[in-house]
Amino acid sequence: MKNDSIILERKGRIAIVTINRPEKRNAFDEGLFIRLESITSEIKSSLPRAVVITGAGDRAFSAGFDVNPENPMVKRIIDAAAAHDLQPAIGLIDAIRKSVDAFVSLPVPLIAAINGQAFGGGAELAARCDMRVADPSSVICFSEARLGLMPDWGGGVALTELVGRSLAADLILTGRKVNAGEALAMGLVNKISERGNVLGEAVAIAEVIAQNGPRAVRSALSLIRQSTNTASAELLKTEAKLAAELISSGECFYGVGAFLEKKEPVFPDIE
Repeated sequence: MKNDSIILERKGRIAIVTINRPEKRNAFDEGLFIRLESITSEIKSSLPRAVVITGAGDRAFSAGFDVNPENPMVKRIIDAAAAHDLQPAIGLIDAIRKSVDAFVSLPVPLIAAINGQAFGGGAELAARCDMRVADPSSVICFSEARLGLMPDWGGGVALTELVGRSLAADLILTGRKVNAGEALAMGLVNKISERGNVLGEAVAIAEVIAQNGPRAVRSALSLIRQSTNTASAELLKTEAKLAAELISSGECFYGVGAFLEKKEPVFPDIE
């Protein structure tokens, strides 16, 4: 059976990756993480000169993790939280990070074309790309704390590298929404496209890159990534560890449960 939850299209010397669950605002369930790994392997087998990633439709780049009772990963979160069990929480975070880390480690430029909402893990995935182009209608939100969670796709580290400690604290700790103009002003995105043309403008950047020496681009990109990643490898491990410990603390039991019941969460004080 064909899996088209993520679509890979080759266009000359670039690749376009489309997260294709528009009815779910391109949110990630277990199958989508598995599909991202498969797509990454397919890209690696014949590397393009640049990759553009976007979401299907015009509502969302990605709403991040699919907080839906039908997603088996949600049950694993709730069970780990209720039992205060660290090991399944570690396994869950490891599965997410294996998929996302493999994609963002592709040795060619990654450009996120943000078409609409980029919430939670969707914002994290965009932040971990090398460049970001946003439609004027885009809204970016690192929303995890609202659920009693924290960034665990590597986005906490990536966001801090992009905008600095103070602004990262603002966005992650409040969980507030940022429009395209504010995102550009703080350095979270590189460019705002013409309305409705975000994919076209991201592809145009990729095509300019593709005209340059491919070895030169890969070498320079490796240096750029390493210049910010000297401490990031350990920080990414720390992010995953803290995220798993947070799940097993049980706090997200209140946040995720309230979300599923369409209620405002009430978090108890730390004892």
